[in-house]
Amino acid sequence: MWLFDLDNTLHNASHAIFPALMANMNVYIANVLGDGVTPAGADAVNAARTLYWRRYGATMLGLVKHHGVQPSHFLDVTHRFERLTDMIRAERGLRQLLRRLPGRKILLTNAPHRYSTQVLRHLGLQRHFNHHISVESMMVHRQIRPKPSKLLLRKLMRRHGLTPGRCVLVEDTLANLRSAHALGMRTAWVTQYLKVGDAVGLAHPQKRLIRPAYVDVKVKSVRNLPARLHHLR
Repeated sequence: MWLFDLDNTLHNASHAIFPALMANMNVYIANVLGDGVTPAGADAVNAARTLYWRRYGATMLGLVKHHGVQPSHFLDVTHRFERLTDMIRAERGLRQLLRRLPGRKILLTNAPHRYSTQVLRHLGLQRHFNHHISVESMMVHRQIRPKPSKLLLRKLMRRHGLTPGRCVLVEDTLANLRSAHALGMRTAWVTQYLKVGDAVGLAHPQKRLIRPAYVDVKVKSVRNLPARLHHLR
């Protein structure tokens, strides 16, 4: 079973989507942290966003836990893009790639369903996934537990009757790969869309893209996966 991330794995979200998402998120956080009249300043916003991402794996979880934000409202507001399809950049040949990889495939994304469905449709990939699991579906004990939650991954294994050792997580985010590896999954790290030294820590804040021990395969593109299958078995 292949578990595929979406943003910066199957398409280049860093090109235009992530900057727009970050701008939307900053406005949202500024209003949450403000006094009801004046939004919070940029320093407070940046500090809160980065702290919550590093502590909880998702900024949204910190806003929910500490500020009473409704997840559905946060996701709806921050993922509003006027011309989303114009913002999507991806390699050619992704459909052929997914056909070549043996086994079933699940899309596992911390993005909301409406957004991820639009991206999949634009890329023409929706029919290649047996299941589409977006962040709204990542519920454990009545709370949203997005990647890198091990509780989420264990529940996913049980629900779909999967054995960790027969699953491969394909991701750009190291924290998610670390959790998957700890449960016994194989891991593939996609690096071509990463920004080294990313100050907001979206995926890889280190200065160099060095493969950690918990990553079985490091590839520039998902299109390199078929050639590395022998390392993922």
